[in-house]
Amino acid sequence: MRAALVHTCGAPPVAGERAVPVPGEGELLLRVTAASITPLDRLCASGTSYFGAPATPYVPGVQGVGVRDDGTAVWFPTSAGMRPGDGSLAEYAAVRAADTVELPDGVDHRLIAALGLSAVAAQLALTWRGELQPGERVLVLGAGGVVGQAAVQLALLAGAGSVIAAARSSAGQQRAARAGAAVVVPLEQGDDVAGLASRLRSAAGGPVDLVLDPLFGIPAAAALRTLRPGGRLVNLGSAAGETAPLESAPLRAGSLRILGYTNNELTPAARSAALTLIATHAAAGHLTVDHTTVRLTDITTAWHRTDHRVVVIP
Repeated sequence: MRAALVHTCGAPPVAGERAVPVPGEGELLLRVTAASITPLDRLCASGTSYFGAPATPYVPGVQGVGVRDDGTAVWFPTSAGMRPGDGSLAEYAAVRAADTVELPDGVDHRLIAALGLSAVAAQLALTWRGELQPGERVLVLGAGGVVGQAAVQLALLAGAGSVIAAARSSAGQQRAARAGAAVVVPLEQGDDVAGLASRLRSAAGGPVDLVLDPLFGIPAAAALRTLRPGGRLVNLGSAAGETAPLESAPLRAGSLRILGYTNNELTPAARSAALTLIATHAAAGHLTVDHTTVRLTDITTAWHRTDHRVVVIP
């Protein structure tokens, strides 16, 4: 079969040939229809992740969409790059049957591949971890990214009263606006905590109840100052920095909560339920995310594209 192959950690994969995998006990063979390139794929293939350097050559791809022998479309995860074994960026994948999630008829496989675990993180960081209540005001940082775009839409679908977004690039700001943000605040290179906090408060027109934060760093410290007493900030990434200049006084004075979120904590049942909800929203036309589709033969040039979520069609 055709497959993307990482031969050397730190180098992009190349298109090549790989034996069709043989399913083990409890596994099934899927014909892959779409698989996204995610930040986790790049991290694992770099050889610098906390999982350690993977044995090479291997097929990357920690998630994808495929079709069973009976024609049923499913979303599936893999542990490629984290444990020995191949992933989704190939024509076929052998996966644990219990981990697959059946998809609605007619849903766009490329869109589900683009949303995938990023949308799961957005959904559960908002609702399970962030305890979003109907009518609450939400601030989404990094709203031009895949998690951010999904979070804006999913917050509104969950009953948020309004969503304020913040994004760095002009394209990201436009994506956040298209996703449904009431106001989009530009994040600028020279931002300081006080200045950005002032701009966020002004744009929001009052305190917010919940912040979804895939950035950390200065944006998180600024967003913390926009929260109402008892408000929550849920962090699920560090794209703007591994540390943030948080101050004690606002935390104590507002009895604020800072919460961490990771998909790694999810049970298979919780992940499946979130994926089913996401696929239902997507099939109904209520949830989308900007993405670019490429052929497997273009994997090397597409590997480091970060301006869009890249979906590979094997």
